[in-house]
Amino acid sequence: MPRIHRCIPVLACALACVLAASAAQAQQKFVFMSNWYAQAEHGGFYQAQARGLYKAAGLDVTLKMGGPQVNGMQLLAAGQTDCFMGYDVQTMKAWEQGIPVVTVAAAFQKDAAVLIGHPGVVDKLEDLKGKTILIGAASQTSFWPWLKARYGLQDSQTRPYTFNIQPFVADKNVVQQGYLSSEPYAIEKEAGFKPRVFLLSDFGWPPYSTTIVCMEKTVRERPQAVAAFVRASMEGWKSYLKGDPGPANALIKRDNPAMTDDKIAVGIRLMNDSGMVFGGDAATLGAGVITDERMKKTYDMLVAMKLLDASRVELKKTYTTQFVKDIKVLP
Repeated sequence: MPRIHRCIPVLACALACVLAASAAQAQQKFVFMSNWYAQAEHGGFYQAQARGLYKAAGLDVTLKMGGPQVNGMQLLAAGQTDCFMGYDVQTMKAWEQGIPVVTVAAAFQKDAAVLIGHPGVVDKLEDLKGKTILIGAASQTSFWPWLKARYGLQDSQTRPYTFNIQPFVADKNVVQQGYLSSEPYAIEKEAGFKPRVFLLSDFGWPPYSTTIVCMEKTVRERPQAVAAFVRASMEGWKSYLKGDPGPANALIKRDNPAMTDDKIAVGIRLMNDSGMVFGGDAATLGAGVITDERMKKTYDMLVAMKLLDASRVELKKTYTTQFVKDIKVLP
């Protein structure tokens, strides 16, 4: 065989290797950390991973699971993650501490924080007066001051919430905080009754939640990667809530073996029923949307409650709409 013909297969193989290497190099590494153990409320991100949406967007994404002992803000500032799953109040207060972080999208148009009462005892938030209210340490500097001012409550009513539902189950005059798809379902399953659940965002509590938060430097130096991550994540949320969630659920249960199918199903149902992802502005502007008006409302509330020093925090630096204004991922 002529030498040139013998070389063709070798050259073809070499070319294939070069192309494969180039494709691998084109995948930018991107790390995203969640705010808790893997669950349905993280499903859109896991779906984007499972369905290859991040890969198609040119990203090699690693999803890291958070938890009660994980300080996402600290790890973000230390460069251990590119972005993390945050919360407006937390992000704005970070600037007070000299941590320049930016909210770039909001997967949840509502905060999933709830208050839980016994039916027939607490049927409206005005019934909270005189009741013992179990509030966690973090909530003391977020929704509790707002709730206290709005409904004329007293600090003397509060007791620490230790993530144990038994004190609530044992006493009808006890009200506790919770997360929409977590404690209410646990109470219903373990205590055998359906509690009265108040989603605080439906009563005027303004922050977004399950936000995508990045360091200001990342937004400035890697805008294309951030944009790709936001778009693919929102496509992931649509696929998860409006399509087959199975691929994401498999990854969720891999990362968090304690997560069960029934808990995941409840989470998906409540996210759809409450309009958590596709409700509010997202119904017309698309998943992940954040607006100037909404961010200002949260900022003004925090300043009015003296939870934020306006002289040290400039609202416009805490978020950007550049990554969500043109996405338009609609249900």
